[in-house]
Amino acid sequence: MKFLGEQWPAHDLTYSDVFMVPSRSSITSRLDVDLATPDGAGTTIPLVVANMTAISGRRMAETIARRGGLAVLPQDIPVHAVQETIAYVKSRHTVFETPVTVAPEVPVSQVLALLGKRAHRRAVVVDAQERPLGVVSEKDCLEVDRFTTVADVMSTDLITVEADADLGDTFDRMTHQHLDLAPVVDDGRLAGVLTRKGILRSAIYQPALDDAGRLRLGVAIGINGDVRAKAETMLSAGADVLVVDTAHGHQDKMFDALKLVGQARDAHAERGGVRIPVVAGNVVSADGTRELVDAGADIVKVGVGPGAMCTTRMMTGVGRPQFSAVLECASAATELGAEVWADGGVKYPRDVALALAAGAGSVMIGSWFAGTWESPGDLNRDHNGRLYKESFGMASARAVKNRTAGRSAYERARSALFEEGISSSKMYLDPERPGVEDLVDMIVAGVRSSFTYAGARSIAEFRERATVGVQSASGYDEGRPRETSW
Repeated sequence: MKFLGEQWPAHDLTYSDVFMVPSRSSITSRLDVDLATPDGAGTTIPLVVANMTAISGRRMAETIARRGGLAVLPQDIPVHAVQETIAYVKSRHTVFETPVTVAPEVPVSQVLALLGKRAHRRAVVVDAQERPLGVVSEKDCLEVDRFTTVADVMSTDLITVEADADLGDTFDRMTHQHLDLAPVVDDGRLAGVLTRKGILRSAIYQPALDDAGRLRLGVAIGINGDVRAKAETMLSAGADVLVVDTAHGHQDKMFDALKLVGQARDAHAERGGVRIPVVAGNVVSADGTRELVDAGADIVKVGVGPGAMCTTRMMTGVGRPQFSAVLECASAATELGAEVWADGGVKYPRDVALALAAGAGSVMIGSWFAGTWESPGDLNRDHNGRLYKESFGMASARAVKNRTAGRSAYERARSALFEEGISSSKMYLDPERPGVEDLVDMIVAGVRSSFTYAGARSIAEFRERATVGVQSASGYDEGRPRETSW
């Protein structure tokens, strides 16, 4: 990346402070762009779901991996729950979506409680042998008594698709019959579901798969407690990436933790396991980046204070504008053969593109994904009828309370005195893009288009060819669309 006019600014910059200048390009279609990441995480799009309790869970993990990204499970989830989540995600089909299934005799109230994590808002009705009998939608359940059984409201107007059927032919069949969802069967038993939009996405995205052809996911571990034991447990469970995570990554305790994680990884590899990448952070300086890489990190997580749920900068004055932080840290990491993830501060697809231009291998997104069907939070409705989910920062009082649940009352009370994050925030579902896949479509479309403007077919080429300039607040405002006339 180079700055317009080769003049590097004297002050630090956020994503909003910069713009990209188009270059001569021979790329005729955004589909000619390959977004496979160079960071060794095995992803085919440069998007990572942040390890936040209100955002990253098993439904999010399987959905984002199916489209080529990676979700990182939070560190404060009980170990047995993480193991179960890894096993669940690894068992999911790489193309078919996991269906919600109900028996025909259950009440519609039970169906409504199950649909909160599915963008297609439908459940498949099955018999005792797991054979599909019909489909019931959220709409079918709304204007009836809540004790009405599914059999009374379900639709039997459906087609079933064999597991080895051609996806293009399936799309044509569904279109001809005006159906948006079709159960997939294998030897008569339900194996998954396909939607028309899902079929189209399968033609555009490549799933992020491990060496055994299973969906990928990462796991975060902290720097406290028996770090090596936890790393060994997560590796044995099948984690594809380990994220050693703390708010202040440039500290002695982090270096000690990285040494222990490295020992666990080496022992795992000696037993025949795959050598997986280790991520560590967060830092915002070249020195912090170099020291983490020297301590064993393959990827350095960059960002202090840019997240929507983070109050670190206002509470402590500590942090750094994210674009400059990524630019400097990526340069330092590249010198040592490592990569960085840009963590936080992303609000628009342009921000993802600019993070990649600055040198990030992937971009970590948190709050933007919180308000989606697939995030773990409970679905709520405000007084105007708008749907939302609650989100909270991982240094907030709420997160600290969850993380210290096993300690004494005195220790929990003392920890609760210190917080640096928002404990409750409403993240509204966008009616136009309520699912994480909808947001991924928008982000990837914008990023691919950025690559075509730069004449780059890969992330490596984009880093080389991108030309960035500095703009005023008025310049940024000029680029914003107007929803109404002036």
